[in-house]
Amino acid sequence: MQTEVTKVPLWTKIHKAKMSIGKVVKNSTNPHFKKSYADINALLETVEPILHENGLLLLQPIHDKILSTQIIDIESGEMIESWLTLPDNIDPQKMISATTYYRRATLQSLLSLQAVDDDGNSVAAATKPTLTDDRFKEALKSIESGKYTAEKLKADFNLTKTQLQAL
Repeated sequence: MQTEVTKVPLWTKIHKAKMSIGKVVKNSTNPHFKKSYADINALLETVEPILHENGLLLLQPIHDKILSTQIIDIESGEMIESWLTLPDNIDPQKMISATTYYRRATLQSLLSLQAVDDDGNSVAAATKPTLTDDRFKEALKSIESGKYTAEKLKADFNLTKTQLQAL
């Protein structure tokens, strides 16, 4: 007697994979904008093994100037995809750069991936100054008068729980 194997739907596999992926570490910096980002290799190293564990295949083909990121259920052949049209009339080096950028963008979009700084957040928190109670009171007055914002205060200083509650 043969037992029937229940197929797991694509969306269930994607959901399970997303729950395992978590946040992707930003490992590169764009020197022009001084912003950090997760490069394509960081994304692939994070995502592909988890997709494979869930019976999913990642492909990123280019067809007629359209770069497509596809996640395919190996069992059923079902697929989800995200795509962008590559720019026209650019030199080969710029095309390779655009292709890499679009691969990263479509993969992040398709899986709604979040990125987190590698050590940036912990380093920034460690280097922020603390506020004495008197300085905190002065900052509150500046916020009330519209000269300063609570968001700026949180970004610029390590605040105690009591100070955060007072905001």
